[in-house]
Amino acid sequence: MSDSLPPCPACSSEYTYELGALLVCPECANEWTPVAEEAGEDVIRDAVGNVLADGDTVTVVKTLKVKGSPTGIKAGTKVRNIRLVQGVGDHDIDCKVDGIGPMQLKSSVVKKV
Repeated sequence: MSDSLPPCPACSSEYTYELGALLVCPECANEWTPVAEEAGEDVIRDAVGNVLADGDTVTVVKTLKVKGSPTGIKAGTKVRNIRLVQGVGDHDIDCKVDGIGPMQLKSSVVKKV
């Protein structure tokens, strides 16, 4: 419909349209949020979609098991001064957790404060 809208990522249909904050494909009923591409850099987002940056403070959203620790990291634990890295697998946050020590976390288990 509009030349400025991207094609559907699921079926490559060119007939996408906007519905509020979403883009919708009428052919396969796929709905997605448009992501603004930044100068070739990968954007790391938290569990609710907020963009993370170095030095942010985050909260752990679910209890995590940690090898060698009887308690692990409980939900609601604040982690200050994070660094974004390309870690092992999909662990993309390098941080120091109080009571546990330095470790890497996944951005999908934290929420920006």
